[in-house]
Amino acid sequence: MKLGNASWGFRGTVLEKQLEITRLMGLELLELSVAGHPNDRLQLDASAAQIAEVRKLFQENGIKLCCFSTGNDFTLKNKAECVKQLENVKKTIDICEKLGGGYLRIFAGFEPVEDIVGERWQTMIECLTEAGQYSKGKNIVLAIETHGGVRSFDDGVEHFFSTSSEPESLYRMLSELPDSIKVNFDPANIYAVGIKHPEDVFSRIKDRVAYMHLKDFVRVPGSDRLRPAECGESDMDWKALMSAVSEYQGPALIEYENMEDVEAGCRKSLEFLKKFLTI
Repeated sequence: MKLGNASWGFRGTVLEKQLEITRLMGLELLELSVAGHPNDRLQLDASAAQIAEVRKLFQENGIKLCCFSTGNDFTLKNKAECVKQLENVKKTIDICEKLGGGYLRIFAGFEPVEDIVGERWQTMIECLTEAGQYSKGKNIVLAIETHGGVRSFDDGVEHFFSTSSEPESLYRMLSELPDSIKVNFDPANIYAVGIKHPEDVFSRIKDRVAYMHLKDFVRVPGSDRLRPAECGESDMDWKALMSAVSEYQGPALIEYENMEDVEAGCRKSLEFLKKFLTI
């Protein structure tokens, strides 16, 4: 696997600092969020000059620009809203093509899996398929993240099954989508919805996994809520997980989600992961 840093924890950090942290960690990959957060350097109306500036910043820091992320939800109740989200994903694909191409992490959606039936399931599949068709010839590989729905509280979050985190739903989704659409395998997100052995999910979908996020969650004392943590902090069986993914050769991005101490969290995660890897 090729280690780097994911974008979400850096949503409060300017791009120049993100690149500096990644470079000083000795990593060569940084995921660039495009129109996924209000703080992102590039939004849907990004100009040619802004795109060129971002390419230059990556080059100056010796960081490869090939991993991108954005935000979308194709499981919303209103089909028109899903179509609007699809158009935004297409605009993001265009921007990523101008940045040199690579992988674009997207989502299936965040609504409860039991609600996504009939027309809503079909809308999700249609939007994902059309996004995949649009990315063809643009040097972009779409990767759907295994991400549950999330309820936020003052002291943490609760994850619940979505179409991409409930295993049988995920398997069905992939069977109905073109093989060209890949998966961003995030084991902590699967563990967070109660799947004790996310490596078993990986074994079922490994031929579709082209991208990974590596992070962790810990339980808030006295509750079922979670808070983000550096890799290795939970009781997830990291040894079994890392053994299962040992032959994976694609991007594996450290995603420490707390903005306040993101650099420290990423560094601690890297040191933990090094126990399993030859870097």
